[in-house]
Amino acid sequence: MPPTFQYWLSFIDARYYQIAFLSAFLLYGISALGWNADYWRYVVLLLSCWTVQLIGAYFTHKPYNSILSATITALGLSLLCHTNELWVAALAGTLAVGSKFVFRYQKKHFFNPANFGLIGTILLTQQAWVSPGQWGSGAILLFLVGSVGMFIIFRVGRWDTALAFISTLFLLQYSRTILYLGWEHDFLWQQFSNGSLLLFTFFMITDPVSTPNHVIARIVWAVMIGVFSFILTNYYFVNASPVWVLFFLSPLTPFFDKLLPYHVFSWKKR
Repeated sequence: MPPTFQYWLSFIDARYYQIAFLSAFLLYGISALGWNADYWRYVVLLLSCWTVQLIGAYFTHKPYNSILSATITALGLSLLCHTNELWVAALAGTLAVGSKFVFRYQKKHFFNPANFGLIGTILLTQQAWVSPGQWGSGAILLFLVGSVGMFIIFRVGRWDTALAFISTLFLLQYSRTILYLGWEHDFLWQQFSNGSLLLFTFFMITDPVSTPNHVIARIVWAVMIGVFSFILTNYYFVNASPVWVLFFLSPLTPFFDKLLPYHVFSWKKR
């Protein structure tokens, strides 16, 4: 990429890239994977996230361009959170964005909003769920999400988190699936070409605001998520286990930030 082009790209808020790519993945699922698109659910998620974000920004004097973050949250929920009830979708969006204004430490929120909204809604209503199988396991999807995800995490400086998590999970699964059980490599490939896992790796666990600030803390935190995800998946058969593990380990972020102080991430243009 020419240096001049890289220079001008650096002035673009990285959230625009995330919005564009998550929107593209949603359209890909509807058009190429044959999802039964629930457009009203998408509208409700967007409106609920925007409404709570604008109200929160008004009372906390945050800039109104923070609605970009709310849009990312709504798109993430559109891809991962499934429900047959519109009020449940509204609750997911409200919990997701509302968590940013409630659960805070040293001027940052420590729950990933989409993750909090998803798990919170599942626990409170039992009428929402994650559907990993909707993505299939195609190589095209793996290439698209992987390449775009790498661009995003390098842009926001969280490649270490994604690499630590996926490497830990892969090594553990490889040891169990191939070395211990002696299964075919195709089974391992199917596990790691799952769309929900890829989106979690590149767009949820790498949220630059809710992850620990220091690189060492992020790596340790991501390795812990990988280890517990492996345990829950293989020994307790928990569906979408990384999403659950992230929810319960997110409160450790303030502990890591206090143990290893470092500057807080900002979405301001570089």
